[in-house]
Amino acid sequence: MGNGVREGQVDFKRQDVEPVASTHLPAEANQEKKKVLNSLMSGALAGAVAKTAVAPLDRTKIMFQVSSKRFSAKEAYRLIYRTYLNEGFWSLWRGNSATMVRVIPYAAIQFCAHEEYKQLLGSYYGFQGKALTPFPRFIAGSLAGTTAAMLTYPLDMVRARMAVTPKEMYSNIVHVFIRISREEGLKTLYRGFTPTILGVIPYAGLSFFTYETLKKLHADHSGKLQPSPPERLLFGACAGLIGQSASYPLDVVRRRMQTAGVMGHTYSSVLLTMQEIIREEGLIRGLYKGLSMNWVKGPIAVGISFTTFDLTQILLRKLQHSTNVER
Repeated sequence: MGNGVREGQVDFKRQDVEPVASTHLPAEANQEKKKVLNSLMSGALAGAVAKTAVAPLDRTKIMFQVSSKRFSAKEAYRLIYRTYLNEGFWSLWRGNSATMVRVIPYAAIQFCAHEEYKQLLGSYYGFQGKALTPFPRFIAGSLAGTTAAMLTYPLDMVRARMAVTPKEMYSNIVHVFIRISREEGLKTLYRGFTPTILGVIPYAGLSFFTYETLKKLHADHSGKLQPSPPERLLFGACAGLIGQSASYPLDVVRRRMQTAGVMGHTYSSVLLTMQEIIREEGLIRGLYKGLSMNWVKGPIAVGISFTTFDLTQILLRKLQHSTNVER
C-alpha cells in the first residue's frame, strides 16, 4: 500500500502540473504583449508632448546650427521675434508636423526598446527584477537610441529641411520627400546618418543612464519606491543636460549635412564637415553654437519626456489592473 500511495501521489502531481503550465504560458505571452503596447503608447505620448513644448526653441536652434551667424541669447530672441512678426505666431511651430511624424514613432520605439533591452541585459547579467549596474544601464540606453534612430532617420532629415526653409519651398512632408528624391537622390534622405548614430550612442546612453541612476539613488536614500512628478522632472532635466552636452558637436554636424542641399554647402563626411566648421567659425563658436539654448530646451524636453512616459505607464497599469479586477 505504501508504494501504491506514493505512486498515486506522483501521478496526481503530474496531472496537476500539466494544465497549470498550459494555462500560464498564454497568460504570460499576453502580459508581455500588453507590456510592449503600454511602452509604445507611453513613449509616443512622451515624445509628442515634450517636442511640442519646446518646438519654437528647437526650430531656432536648428536655424543657428545650419548658418554661420554667431549665436547669442539676444540674437536668438531677435530671430524668434522676427519670425513671429513676418510669418505669424504658428510659424514658430513650422516643421513640428514633420517632428511629430518622426518623434512619435522614434520615442515609442526608443522607450519600448529600452524596456526590452533592460530585460534582456538583466537576464544576461543575472539582475532579474533588480536595477541594472551602471555599464549595462548605459548600454541599454545606447542600444535603445540607436534602434530608434536607425528606423526613423529619413523623417528627421525631412523635419530639419522644413525647419530651415521658407514655407513656399515645401508645402508638406510628402512634398519634401518627393523633391529631395527627385532633385538630390534617395541617398540624400540618409545624409548625416553617421554623425546621428555616433551622437545618439552617448546621448541616449547617458540620458537613460542618468535618469535611471538618479531614480535608484532616490529610492535608496528616501526609502520611497517611486519619485514624485517634480522629482522625475528634475531627474529628467539632469539627464537631458548631461546627454545633450556630451553629444552636441555631432548634432551640429548632423544638421549641417542634412541641410547642405538647401544652404549652398557640400559636406562629404563627418570629419570634413567638422574641419570646415572649425576653420570658418572656430571650435567653440562653431561646434557648440546654440548649446546654451539647448541647456534651456534640452532639460525641459527630456524632463517632460521621461516624466510623461513614467506617469503614463503607471496610469495604464492601474487601468489594466482595475479592468482585471472588475472581470
